[in-house]
Amino acid sequence: MPNFKNKLPLFQKNDVQISNVVNTVWSIANTLRGAYRADKYRDVIIPMFVLTRLEAALLPTKDEVVALYKSNPNTPEKVLENKAGYKYYNVSPFTLKNLQNDPNAIEENFIAYLDGYSCRVKDIIENLKFKEEVHTLAQSGRLFTVIKKFSEIDLSPSSVDSMVMGYMFEDIIRRFSENEEAGSHYTPREVIALMVNLLLIEADEDLFVDKKELKILDMAAGTGGMLATAKSYIRQLDTGATVRLFGQEVLPETFGIGRADMLIRQEDSDYFVKADTLKDPDPFPDTKMSFVIANPPFGQSWGGKDADDGVEDAVKEDHNLFTSTKGRQGRFVATPGTGDAQLLFHLHGLAKLEENGRAAIISNGSPLFSGGTSSGESQIRRYILENDLLEAIVALPGQFFYNTDIGIYIWIYNKNKSPERQNKVQFIDATDEFVPLRKSLGKKRRELSQDNIRQILQWYDDFKENDHVKIFDKNEFLYREYTVMQPLQRRGWITEETIEKAKSVPFLAKLFDEYQYRELLEMEPRSAKDEKKLQDFEAGKAKQEAILDALGGGITEDSFPNFESFVQVIKDLLGDVKVTPANINALALAMSELDKTAEVICTKKKDKANEIAGGIVYDKTTKDSEIVKLTEDVEDYFAREVYPHVPDAHYWFDEEKGYGAEIPFTRYFYQYQAPESAEKLLSEFYELEAELQTFLEELKYD
Repeated sequence: MPNFKNKLPLFQKNDVQISNVVNTVWSIANTLRGAYRADKYRDVIIPMFVLTRLEAALLPTKDEVVALYKSNPNTPEKVLENKAGYKYYNVSPFTLKNLQNDPNAIEENFIAYLDGYSCRVKDIIENLKFKEEVHTLAQSGRLFTVIKKFSEIDLSPSSVDSMVMGYMFEDIIRRFSENEEAGSHYTPREVIALMVNLLLIEADEDLFVDKKELKILDMAAGTGGMLATAKSYIRQLDTGATVRLFGQEVLPETFGIGRADMLIRQEDSDYFVKADTLKDPDPFPDTKMSFVIANPPFGQSWGGKDADDGVEDAVKEDHNLFTSTKGRQGRFVATPGTGDAQLLFHLHGLAKLEENGRAAIISNGSPLFSGGTSSGESQIRRYILENDLLEAIVALPGQFFYNTDIGIYIWIYNKNKSPERQNKVQFIDATDEFVPLRKSLGKKRRELSQDNIRQILQWYDDFKENDHVKIFDKNEFLYREYTVMQPLQRRGWITEETIEKAKSVPFLAKLFDEYQYRELLEMEPRSAKDEKKLQDFEAGKAKQEAILDALGGGITEDSFPNFESFVQVIKDLLGDVKVTPANINALALAMSELDKTAEVICTKKKDKANEIAGGIVYDKTTKDSEIVKLTEDVEDYFAREVYPHVPDAHYWFDEEKGYGAEIPFTRYFYQYQAPESAEKLLSEFYELEAELQTFLEELKYD
């Protein structure tokens, strides 16, 4: 087989003329004014456009299908599909044309027409909630007009092939989705083009042998645009391989549009399913994918009050399964913060890949670096890097998407890296690769040109460093977090100032709350619970005053250079006042300060992590942490970064929680630019001031 990579990059012609039909559809939307708000036009226009195309495909065999069904209403579905020539059919005698023959019964007849479709189309109609709109259209007197205008559009397959239809459908979805939801289900075609080319350029050629079946998954499929575009690009390779598309979408409306798109393109719509990727069982449990391509939602909650019902339990159950089986089952190696599920979609995609599969997944910047060392985000990144799954990250500029102007990143995963890429991660800074749009589309003001895509692919394929490309060992982003403390070496004082500081110690402050106490005091009548709370405050106030009075009795100008002795002094002052050893220690900490001239506290106790080492007790108030890359020797790091500033520091490492990973992409491309000199700025200020003065003088004499 010839090397398919010689055909890359792939592009699609942009000279397809769709404006006439799309503008006609747009004009139909104007007839809805008064009955619908502008943002609700889509509830009518998109379903009607879908039905117009679906009917147009069926018209050549319509009479035969209706006659066959009429002769035997129990005719098997498969027989009717074969007669129709598609994976759907309509047994109703009505069409959009002949519905107009009886205007007085158009609502009733149109419902019968919709009910005549087979289950796949009925499922689409139900998810689009279109029947609910039929009555509204009829009541407002617009149903007849809408049906008439759509019946005049020729969308038959002989006039409009599947590629042109796809372009039309995408443009209509975009036009009627330029609101806050647009980016949730529409990724610009040129971005998808880049993603597909990135998937193909390092793909295993064994995937493309003759009669090989390529399987492509989008687990956050929206309206299915990514899948359709990916297939159309891959077909250009003409390798003899067949392509099957698999999609999952949770929102009913976008699922309905996506499944309709599959039917319109004559794909197997049964593999485009309504399913919550995070909650529901895998709809394709026995199928591994050649490619995964996805744009999961940014900032979608998987847990807490903002998550959909059942999602949090399902995610945690999957994580527990992964942990208990040591990764043999389940997807989620860890769980990120509940407010953002992006990395969970990444893990799902990785779990679905074949052993030589690749994935391209879009994210915002958050999954690169959010979370501390032991956080779920950090542990997911660690899993990805340690298993050498991440091949590259491509940064694109902002203003590419219709509903957000933030910058985006494409993560490229590969389960079968080439030898030169093994244990390596490539960064490509393509934030300057764009051309401005002549007219903004929502927040989209930029796009990728073919030259931009060629440049990015060349950087990717060359695999050489330059100003826009960095290549790292995967361990560059893995690190250990060390706990660092200084010896317990504090000097204490008993003065009015330090006693005032002691008032903020939590246990002492909680004994009495003046505001709540006055509220309870003025409350009449009080419940038994409130009465008990009032009494507790009164007792707490008495105890608080006793502690402060006892400390006040020990005021002295002397300092206490030995912290242990200082603790004992405070304990003696408190006498019979009941306080725990932890409370006494808290007071002593609040009334003392770190002092390198004070005595170092030593002990004969055994070493204890984050507390005792080599017979020295360490001060928990000095607790800090240091991040040390796996690629660096820890002693060398401390000798350079810590000991020059804190020579007596000691560090500990937690083997279970101390490993983490972050990917600070932008840091590696940051170039320092010195600010302009103060003299230049001052000179510019004086120039502006002089110009302003001149302007004011001119106004005075006008």
